[in-house]
Amino acid sequence: MRLTLPALVLGLLVAQGAMAASDGTAAIGGGLGGALGNVVGQSMGGSTGAAIGAGVAGAAGSAVAARKGHRTSAAIGGGVGAAGGSVIGNSLGGKNGSTIGAGLGGALGGGVGSNLANGHKRH
Repeated sequence: MRLTLPALVLGLLVAQGAMAASDGTAAIGGGLGGALGNVVGQSMGGSTGAAIGAGVAGAAGSAVAARKGHRTSAAIGGGVGAAGGSVIGNSLGGKNGSTIGAGLGGALGGGVGSNLANGHKRH
C-alpha cells in the first residue's frame, strides 16, 4: 500500500512523456503488452519468465500499435523498456513492482523508439 501513491505519480509522469513523443499508440501498445506479458511470464517462470514475457509482449504491442515505417524501432524500444522495467521493478517492489515497471518501461520505450524512427526515413 505504501507504493501505491509513488507508483501512480511516476506512472502519470511517464505517460505524459510517452504521449509527448507524438506517437501515443506505440506507447500504449508497449505498456499494455509489457504489463500483460509480465503477469503471464510470472505465472509460468517466476522473475526470469516475467522479464522474458514482458520483453516479448512489449515488443509485440509496440509493433502492432505503431505506424508503418516506425514498427521496428517501436518494437525494439518497447521490448527493451518492458524487460528492463520488469527487472528493475522486481528488485524494488517484488511482483507488483515488476508489473508496474514492465508497463511503464514498455510505454516509454515504445513511444521513444517510435519517435526516434522519425529521423530515419528512407526516400
